[in-house]
Amino acid sequence: MNRRMIFYMVGNIVRLEAVLLMLPLFISLGYQEMNCVNAFSAAIITATILGFGLSIFFKPRSKVIYAREGFIIVTLAWVFLSFVGALPFVISKEVPNFFDALFETVSGFTTTGASILSDVEGMSKSLLFWRSFTHWIGGMGVLVLIMAILPTDTGRAIHILRAEMAGPVVGKLVPKIRETAKILYFIYLILTVVETCFLFFGGMSLFDSTVHALGTAGTGGFGIKADSIASYSPYLQWVITIFMLIFGVNFNLFYLLLLRKIRPVATNRELWVYLAIVIISGGIITASIYPLYQNVSDSVRHSFFQVASIVSTTGFSSADFDLWPDLARNTIFILMFFGGCAGSTAGGLKISRLMILVKSVQKDIRHLLHPRSVANVKLEGKPLDNNILHGVTTYFSLYILLIGVTFLLLSFEPRYNFEANITASISCCNNVGPGLGLVGPMAGYAGYSNFSKVVLTIAMLFGRLEIYPVLLTAYPKTWAKK
Repeated sequence: MNRRMIFYMVGNIVRLEAVLLMLPLFISLGYQEMNCVNAFSAAIITATILGFGLSIFFKPRSKVIYAREGFIIVTLAWVFLSFVGALPFVISKEVPNFFDALFETVSGFTTTGASILSDVEGMSKSLLFWRSFTHWIGGMGVLVLIMAILPTDTGRAIHILRAEMAGPVVGKLVPKIRETAKILYFIYLILTVVETCFLFFGGMSLFDSTVHALGTAGTGGFGIKADSIASYSPYLQWVITIFMLIFGVNFNLFYLLLLRKIRPVATNRELWVYLAIVIISGGIITASIYPLYQNVSDSVRHSFFQVASIVSTTGFSSADFDLWPDLARNTIFILMFFGGCAGSTAGGLKISRLMILVKSVQKDIRHLLHPRSVANVKLEGKPLDNNILHGVTTYFSLYILLIGVTFLLLSFEPRYNFEANITASISCCNNVGPGLGLVGPMAGYAGYSNFSKVVLTIAMLFGRLEIYPVLLTAYPKTWAKK
């Protein structure tokens, strides 16, 4: 166990956060929000001292890491980032309760979008920007960012990439891991800028365009208005709908498009399943809500906006879907489990895992009918290793257990009913954001007790890091010397 390397890397991450905090600091200076200037300055000083302290005190003798070090680095980095990132909210006194501030920050970094703010329009511009910027930082992964911009000679850095990137299988786009990280962030940045331009030229202010693009890119969904996206024009809602779907797609496919390799993209089965789910769900909800709107255009726009928002786990809302008929609400509830494609910024179970689970069931059924037959489970035309199949089924079991434990712990909450608690559990574990009922799209999580907020905060971390990194970090034997 290379403990020194673990805390050395965490120190580097915290130092990077100090640099990233300078952007909202400049915005607070521009808007002359002096309480936020002081808050961001204090957070930057804290991050700088802590980051340099860890990097100097734990300077490693060897920079080689293995799988378990990679898992621990990712988990601790996200915890340290969240605690430091919560400081501007607390110091500015705009979110004075530390548990609320930590909940909001973890919700931002994990791209969940669940919020405790009851008056979001009363927040300072710089803090609103920081909320959305945490989505962008956490969307692709801060460890991926540091590998992209800083020279790394950590050795076996693929373990960090695999621990932080979502999906059952993670690989390198190019032989060098740093080049892979650069490619991912280049695509991520370009798409964010393109969306910002579409929104700005569609009538949004530059500030609104930027924060919504950051929230869409990270599939986070923090809004800056009480009604989320509902008060914006149909054009702007369609732009956000399209980009929510785009950011739910595997980024490897965008890289293939850059190389003009159209055929692998056109034949990607996960992509087609993802699009089929969107189209079918959108059609069902459109038919269900048409009597409410009495207008095909509005019904289609709202239904596909919400489908894109939930399946990509972004969490923006163009309407209060909690008021929709049961068929529409139940469809949205089911979509909360799905998530986007592997290798995207979306949360959830992931389409590829669902495909593998379905194929595994089909394989078992065929084996029952023909006991002597030998069949392989294939994904994208390639047979999957038994270790991957076992990993997916084990992950699914842990995933259901995580939702169940979260729900049971929330059940001690007297103010929230079954519908609110179960959808809050599913939403936070899948990094979706809104639930139904008392935690619906136009409500929030402010009414939960500090205990329940801590439970949901931990659930969001488990969901974003896909369970194993957090479990291994908390497991005492992980830290034992070999």
